[in-house]
Amino acid sequence: MTQSIFIQVGQCGNQIGHRFWDLALAEHGIANKGCLHDSSFSSFFVNGPNKKSGILPKIPGLKARALLVDMEEGVVNEILKGPLKNIYDSSYLITDVSGSGNNWAVGNLYYGRVHQDALCEALRKSAELCDFLQCFFVLHSMGGGTGSGVGTHILKILADEYPDVYKMDIAVFPSTDDDVVTSPYNTVLALDQTTEFADCVLPIDNIALANIIDKAKNFHCNSKGNVNERTGSAIYSKHTKPAKPFDDMNNIVANMLLNLTSSSRFEGTMNVDLNEISMNLVPFPRLHYLIASQSPLSTISGISAPRKLDQIFSDTFTRDYQLMSTDPCRHVYLAAALLVRGAISASDLRRNIDKLRSRLNFVPWNREGWKVGHCLVPPVDHKYCLLALANNTSIHESFSFILERFYKLYRKKAHLHHYTTVDGFDTSMFESSINSLQELIIQYTDFEKQFNAQALPNLPQLEIMD
Repeated sequence: MTQSIFIQVGQCGNQIGHRFWDLALAEHGIANKGCLHDSSFSSFFVNGPNKKSGILPKIPGLKARALLVDMEEGVVNEILKGPLKNIYDSSYLITDVSGSGNNWAVGNLYYGRVHQDALCEALRKSAELCDFLQCFFVLHSMGGGTGSGVGTHILKILADEYPDVYKMDIAVFPSTDDDVVTSPYNTVLALDQTTEFADCVLPIDNIALANIIDKAKNFHCNSKGNVNERTGSAIYSKHTKPAKPFDDMNNIVANMLLNLTSSSRFEGTMNVDLNEISMNLVPFPRLHYLIASQSPLSTISGISAPRKLDQIFSDTFTRDYQLMSTDPCRHVYLAAALLVRGAISASDLRRNIDKLRSRLNFVPWNREGWKVGHCLVPPVDHKYCLLALANNTSIHESFSFILERFYKLYRKKAHLHHYTTVDGFDTSMFESSINSLQELIIQYTDFEKQFNAQALPNLPQLEIMD
């Protein structure tokens, strides 16, 4: 079996990662009927030495394959005081006290240098515990200083030290009303790094997550449903305490990661290897941004009516179920993947794919650009679910919007001194990051223009008579 390592960076990355481990343990406990440990379980967990513990009596020494990184201590300390504290190995915790001050340069250049040796050593020790290390998952935000700065510094370390290991980047983008005034700077600087060093990036948009939460709240007002309290996969219930603002959003992303990794965590004949995602969905090295959507939505699963099988396929190709604020159906697909969980027949899969193919725009050289994976183990609260990943030209709209926000600050030279006074930073880093993002926008836009040009009717040309 192959193994993967989670690297949780900053407040956002650690909270999402922590929720993932919580849900993953619940899934394995139910799927294996009380016996948590099987051969596929070792893909994300290490069964360490026996210790007396109240957390996992069946496997007392169980540890997550996780590295927790933050330049403040608050979030990590809170995690280590919680009910899952024993699944984290203290050898793989790297923290500081002052924080990165919402500054990519501080996180990347200062703390990256200060903790370089500790990061490399923790990664080395984690890798040595793997029989066959296949993938690093890097979880971080793009708007803050630690997530954007330290997170992308780690991506560079991985690219240098582990060039043959797949690097999956889970990057949470800020919303327009976020309280970090420098987030446009941080996002553009970080995008340059994720484009260069990651093999695959799943961008997550706080705007899209907030819209999903709003729909869940509105639905709750008209619902008397209940939730599975053991897993907490729904966010609203008369029996549960109100969640903290970002807990709801983190839950959505954690469930996406559950579905993404299900083929690695459970055995099956039609499972998709993580490396196959990049192989099939990334036709060009820089164009590796995949838009995720899933159905049923985990936030309302406990209080909404069950989705019919055909509904989950149509759901995942609508804006309401996407984790990024774009509209892929109005743009062009370079490739797509459907990762299905549960007892779904091959004929049902084929029928729904044929229906989708008839209404989606694929580049002409990849009209059969579907990758399908099928994990037989369903999610905890549903008979089946679907995660769709799309390499789609609509992402250029999000990038253009980020660049627009960046220029509102940059043209006024606002807050630049916070960056230029950091040792190792100079304004050329801004210029190179701008150029990289503009090139990315052009590359995605060009495929859209090519498709639209080919889609024009072949009208007869006017003949000129002698």
